[in-house]
Amino acid sequence: PARYFDTKTTEPISFFLSGLEELLAWQPNSDDEFNVSAVPLAKRQPPLLSRRPRTLVCHDMQGGYLEDKFIQGSATRNPYVFYHWRYIDIFVYFSHHTVTIPPVVWTNAAHRNGVPVLGTFITEWTDGEKLCEAFLAGGEEAYGAVAEQLARIAQHYRFDGWLINIENTLNAAAVGNLPLFLRDLTAQVHSAVPGGLVIWYDSVLRDGTLRWQNELNDQNRIFFDACDGLFTNYNWKEEQLERTQRLAGPRQNDVYVGVDVFGRGDVIGGGFDTDKSLRMIRQYGLSAAIFAPGWVYEHLGKENFLQNENRFWGLLAEYLPTHSISTLPLTTSFSLGMGNSTFLDGKDEESGPWYDLSAQDIQPLYPEQQGMLSTSCCLQDAWCGGSSLQLQGTIPPGEERVAVRLFSLQMPAPPKLFLTLLYKLEGPQPDDFTVALEVTTWDSGICFEGNPTSLPEPNGRYYPRFLPAPPPGLAKLLAACHRGSHGWTSRCYELELQDCSLRDLSVIVSRQQPSLQETSFTCLLGEVRVLDMASVAASPPQVYGVTASQLWWQ
Repeated sequence: PARYFDTKTTEPISFFLSGLEELLAWQPNSDDEFNVSAVPLAKRQPPLLSRRPRTLVCHDMQGGYLEDKFIQGSATRNPYVFYHWRYIDIFVYFSHHTVTIPPVVWTNAAHRNGVPVLGTFITEWTDGEKLCEAFLAGGEEAYGAVAEQLARIAQHYRFDGWLINIENTLNAAAVGNLPLFLRDLTAQVHSAVPGGLVIWYDSVLRDGTLRWQNELNDQNRIFFDACDGLFTNYNWKEEQLERTQRLAGPRQNDVYVGVDVFGRGDVIGGGFDTDKSLRMIRQYGLSAAIFAPGWVYEHLGKENFLQNENRFWGLLAEYLPTHSISTLPLTTSFSLGMGNSTFLDGKDEESGPWYDLSAQDIQPLYPEQQGMLSTSCCLQDAWCGGSSLQLQGTIPPGEERVAVRLFSLQMPAPPKLFLTLLYKLEGPQPDDFTVALEVTTWDSGICFEGNPTSLPEPNGRYYPRFLPAPPPGLAKLLAACHRGSHGWTSRCYELELQDCSLRDLSVIVSRQQPSLQETSFTCLLGEVRVLDMASVAASPPQVYGVTASQLWWQ
């Protein structure tokens, strides 16, 4: 069927639903299976609903369902990718179709990085009025059926909830039932999807008029009270933030203040000045909804996209509380889910562009220090996948080393950790530098390394012990200890900790010789792994009853 498979190539594709009839007629079927997310939502710390301001990203690009609809990837050159997942809390996929089911590649990439994904339910113009009258004015049975279908769809495709966007006027009967519909939908989503969310867009008022408020007030509060959050329109002024904060009270983190990166209308900031709006939003302790950050790609062009993207998010970083990884194993080759080539074990196995967000790896932090350090993606060389992580920086005169924080962690440290690192030093004198891993722990009087005679480290910094060869029994898994090739260096480490809690994983670049000159370095990271010895040594569970379906022979 054309909805599920591309008519030109027969490849499986992601799709949307148009109109009320398609929504109510929707049933899961066997052609759906490609569209079900295969990646569970990774745990994170602090949890999403902690008392701190959140960041929502609303992705709206040229109508949606572009090359990202190809579930098994496509040969797209210079595609749009998003990879600053550590800095955001919720990802919304937006289009103007009635029911926007997020393309599964986005759900897979976001989930791997601990970020929930919402679809969009939208009604607009006169067609929207008719649609709303059909299900809202029809009473409990009619709006209950819509709520149930939306919850079933999220549960079936394994994404995390809905943004509800009613952009048309409503008659008295319809608007009277709207809060009841929102309450019903929110309850159904919470029960069908663990951690599910329903967020309302600031549009219709309690009397049914369509008038954007750019704040939480008595005209729209009834909808905010009926669901998990409000996404405000973009043309706010500072006094509206102040009133919103006052009215939201303990729920101030559930108000997502809209920021249009395209800067349309009378707005503060936009483009590379988006930090101005964020600074103000955070002064009032409110959450932010960054709308259409694809501006970087659409407005500035595809050519220098990765460079511009790092600049855009780097300018916002101080206003974006990050979330930490809270489970092991942690393993990543830093792939963005795209490339100009496909690399395996450091070798360019296949030249040619590819794009598949499902193949995106766990993404690190992207730290920047003006003039001292930049972290970016390198498509020219990689250990595995399409890209590596490039660290470029300067070791100041008289200093020995630079630490680059890759991941923030928050979990109890297992008694024994194994760590592996693959890197490549570039530049005129690569032999002038050494590269190693550093693990820090949260301050605690009882945490120490290895045997009971060792003292706690100052600042909780630990340098895992270098292993020239993998321990017996792990040789196969940790072949990485001596498998560097094609110019890549491979390192294997172990670290024994007692009663500690992991905090950061950093890469340390040090000079071999002290110097009074400043020294520049370029280092590519190809792979990092942090493994809990106990679970690595345990034998993997047996797999039974494997079946294969949906085969197409060519």
